[in-house]
Amino acid sequence: MHKQEELYSSKIFFNAALPLIKVIANDVPNLKKQFEKVNAVIQVSALDPDAEGGKVGMNFAVNSGEWEVNLDNVNPAPDVELQFKSIESMNQFFKGKIGPATLPKMKGVAKHFGAFKAFLMTLLKMSNVLSATKPPEDEETKTLMVKCFFYLLSRGISQLNKMGHPEIHEWTSKSPDRVYAFAVNDHPEVAAYLRIKAGKSRAGRGEYKRAMPFFTLRFKTFDDALGILLGTADMLDAVKKGNLIMDGAPEFGGQIGAFMLMVGDLAK
Repeated sequence: MHKQEELYSSKIFFNAALPLIKVIANDVPNLKKQFEKVNAVIQVSALDPDAEGGKVGMNFAVNSGEWEVNLDNVNPAPDVELQFKSIESMNQFFKGKIGPATLPKMKGVAKHFGAFKAFLMTLLKMSNVLSATKPPEDEETKTLMVKCFFYLLSRGISQLNKMGHPEIHEWTSKSPDRVYAFAVNDHPEVAAYLRIKAGKSRAGRGEYKRAMPFFTLRFKTFDDALGILLGTADMLDAVKKGNLIMDGAPEFGGQIGAFMLMVGDLAK
């Protein structure tokens, strides 16, 4: 029997963090080039005696640079697979505790080395982005980092809600149809949102355009966003200085901030 915290962490890694590999592969030119000739199903999985078929996972179907992300899906015959011996070892691996006990079994490496190499390079890039402790110097990496964190947090909150996380599900179950958004001034390409209604939730990328979001956590610059996202700046101080603007219903800022920290704690 798994501890509930381990199940929460594995869901965030499978359904919120790993999908960022597609984002990174498309946004980083040298990585995008690596996948131009890749035609393969690449899977990340973990053995789990409690799951149907004894395994849980997700996979990417890559066709000459075009990506299809298949969540909660175990392909019986992937071309490349990183298979962990348990969800606990997978969680430890992605939290940076890498060693003999946490390393995955790597399948299909010899036959599909190009796909494996490109995927591993992108996985390492994702790890560097999500484990950063200070903002990068170049604007391109700042853009990618903020985008990844916005996507991870919005999707992570939604995934925890779908799993019935007590605090988050109680919040969504009492909510009318509302949209909570993350944004940086003048940079719609990094925006993300979370739509909730009566216990249901859906995370989305980009600006929500069907209506004005109920609440937006809006940052003045990428550096201001990263200060909060990396935990190097104080949220109240950022609000006082105008570096963080709470649009719409500022009393909900603390609540969203608490859920952001919750996702971050489960992923580290």
